[in-house]
Amino acid sequence: MTRAQYANLSRPFRKSKRLRQVLVYTDLILTGLVYLSYPVLLCVLFFTKDVRLWRCFFVPFVSFLAVSGLRKLINAERPYEKWQFRSILNKETHGESFPSRHVFSVFVIALAFYYTCVPVGIVLTVFGLILAAVRVLGGVHFPRDVLAGAGIGILAGVLGFFVL
Repeated sequence: MTRAQYANLSRPFRKSKRLRQVLVYTDLILTGLVYLSYPVLLCVLFFTKDVRLWRCFFVPFVSFLAVSGLRKLINAERPYEKWQFRSILNKETHGESFPSRHVFSVFVIALAFYYTCVPVGIVLTVFGLILAAVRVLGGVHFPRDVLAGAGIGILAGVLGFFVL
């Protein structure tokens, strides 16, 4: 993605306060819903003495640590750093853009739900797709960042929940 392509893509959100708010609140709400759903899943599995609890805890935990380490190692610039603009989502972090940890987290959590409750997994997958678009439109990630985050989340989930 070039600066001009990003400018064209984000122009409607930069021009309209209402659209900016929709983008910001969509990011906050979807992130919050996913991050709240995960401890609820763990609690339900714990209180029902479901043996899937440990896998649902360790697969996201270990893969989250791995993705966090990878981000530090690569330390890729964010769009707003590379092109010197203010992001719509008002993020000021420097580097660690690749892969997107938000998108990774949504997808690995969605796979935890596919493993335990398929309908919720489907809903969270849709949330993940929307969140990936929001993170790019908001100027905090490049498309490659969210694609890699989704891919690694799906791969970690499939391997951790269904293969190993």
